[in-house]
Amino acid sequence: MGMSCNQCQESIQGTGCTVRGVCGKDEPTAQLQDVLVYATEGLALAAEKLEGSVSLNVGQLISESLFVTVTNTNFDEDAIVAQIRKTLAVRDELNASHDHYSDHDAAHWTGSSKEAFLSKAATVSINSLSENEDLRSLKSLVLYGLKGLAAYTDHAAILGYHDDAIYDFYVKALAALTKELSADELTGLVLETGGVAVKAMALLDQANTTTYGHPEITTVSTGVGKNPGILISGHDLRDLEELLRQTEGTGVDVYTHCEMLPAHYYPAFKKYAHFVGNYGGAWWSQDKEFDTFNGPILMTTNCIVPVREAYRNRMFTTGMAGYPGLKHIAARAEGGTKDFSVLVELAKTCQPPKELENGKIVGGFAHNQVLALADKVVDAVKSGAIKRFVVMAGCDGRHASRRYYTDVAAALPEGTIILTAGCAKYRYNKLELGDIGGIPRVLDAGQCNDSYSLAVIALKLKEVFELDDINDLPISFDIAWYEQKAVTVLLALLFLGVKGIRLGPTLPEFLTPNVAAVLVEKFGIKPIGTVDADIEAMMAGA
Repeated sequence: MGMSCNQCQESIQGTGCTVRGVCGKDEPTAQLQDVLVYATEGLALAAEKLEGSVSLNVGQLISESLFVTVTNTNFDEDAIVAQIRKTLAVRDELNASHDHYSDHDAAHWTGSSKEAFLSKAATVSINSLSENEDLRSLKSLVLYGLKGLAAYTDHAAILGYHDDAIYDFYVKALAALTKELSADELTGLVLETGGVAVKAMALLDQANTTTYGHPEITTVSTGVGKNPGILISGHDLRDLEELLRQTEGTGVDVYTHCEMLPAHYYPAFKKYAHFVGNYGGAWWSQDKEFDTFNGPILMTTNCIVPVREAYRNRMFTTGMAGYPGLKHIAARAEGGTKDFSVLVELAKTCQPPKELENGKIVGGFAHNQVLALADKVVDAVKSGAIKRFVVMAGCDGRHASRRYYTDVAAALPEGTIILTAGCAKYRYNKLELGDIGGIPRVLDAGQCNDSYSLAVIALKLKEVFELDDINDLPISFDIAWYEQKAVTVLLALLFLGVKGIRLGPTLPEFLTPNVAAVLVEKFGIKPIGTVDADIEAMMAGA
């Protein structure tokens, strides 16, 4: 039957993966993820028939099911099958409550085995959204935006924060993907997805900062200590909190990896003396870095690459993450915590991490911290010391073309400040770029989950400078994308009215020429060019 996956930036030859994903997922895994999306659409259709807001149970289930299908999150076919069954069971409960079954339900479900699901996969792939390639492109943009939105919403829910409006939009948008809509209707839905993305990112920001405090300027070590350690990667701060509590006093240190680095910026985690530092760089280099770490590794969310035998027996997953053959740490019971004792006991038998580097990273420039420096920033802009801000947020990846972002950072004039969030920062956060009047030239707001901070900062500067249009600020956007959360952030920026965004290393391949042309015309989206030409244009405000 083949697979059809075009949702990430690195898919083969820019045309989509059809045999095996560049991410490492094989054909059955990709097909089961398509079936899970289809089942989630069926759940949305069932929920659409009910009066009132979507229940908390249904909203959270949709978040979890979509999150499972985000790139590099879950490769475990048994776990995906279990999620399909769970989604279908809740769908059937809703249908029974109002005695309504749609063609979407009846046409494709004749069994609940993995084989039965795979037999239907060819008819429920992304290509089934519409026969018209432009309409399919717009629906893909909505779907991938929803997947990223689900990740943000799930993180907030784990900390007890919910928004009925987001859950209601899931139902509206997923149900819409099954219907024949016009290009104008779908374009409106794309922008609405961006608006809801802003809500979701604001909700997650509220959840994180209320629970753990506002990030503050922090210097993080990249060296290692003498104790054995546990390495935690991904984005889930509650998992980190519980791991730190359970390792306190055990003689086991805890290190962050990749997107977990910004956890060091939160005040709540600074009381743990065994929270040592950050190990390694971006997600795609983990196959080498996990080997030399020597201790247990915990993957809390997406960004898993195919696991090597060298560290397979000490790598664990939890939450929506999964990989065949790895031990999965079970979900916490209501009101309880996860049990990480197996990692702690294993760590005690391991050697300390092998040192990869011995330096420092400075971060913690989320919106609250930057706004505390607002007077200093405004004075620097007015005096001409700061000539331009360049937002270089987003994702890192394997492709050599991503060296572009390192080269841009190194070549930007001294009067520029880089605003960043996400793992794209690993392309330049260890460069010696200096500061402007005590303000570091790289201001790291945190995880890709924290991209909301960049929007808040821009909107606050617009207010301070008494501008009518955010595009009149001395800010350029040079964004790196890889997977669906970056698509969500892009849609949020478009909803906020940001124009002239440079996007790379390539434009999303799921955008047809016609859809791309609309985005160019309405929002000025453009592909990245050469380093020198792009810097010259950005400094000129173009």
